[in-house]
Amino acid sequence: MKIGDFLKENRILLDLKASNKEEAIREIADSLKDAEEVSNFDLFIADVFERETLNSTGIGKNIAIPHARTDAVNEFTVAFGRSSAGVEFDSLDAEPAKFIFLMGTPKEKGLNSYLKILAHLTRIINKKDFQEALLRASSPKEVIEEFKRVEN
Repeated sequence: MKIGDFLKENRILLDLKASNKEEAIREIADSLKDAEEVSNFDLFIADVFERETLNSTGIGKNIAIPHARTDAVNEFTVAFGRSSAGVEFDSLDAEPAKFIFLMGTPKEKGLNSYLKILAHLTRIINKKDFQEALLRASSPKEVIEEFKRVEN
């Protein structure tokens, strides 16, 4: 499964206004309010925040991947937010997150697939040249094109 196949232009925010983790998650989540994959938006957000209390999804190197396995989505969904200033995400390396991927997957669907997606995203987003390309992207379409380029 490739991230580029799931990204949609209306779910990519290139200029996050958020100044903290909660605001960032909510700002990105707003792009999923009317998503067909999300059957219960409020439950989805609650589950993401519940997951975040277990340990931070700020994985370091300017990356955060808040996510949840939840009954509130019926298919895998992802939204992306970019912050030029960075958002404090309690990351392992104490660096602010500039690339934030909000993801949800149904509880009832394969955990293995979800873990593979997380691992795949982590692997490609850690590439410095890919991060630089995402920072240069001037439109959501360019972000999707960069994902498709690096995933092919």
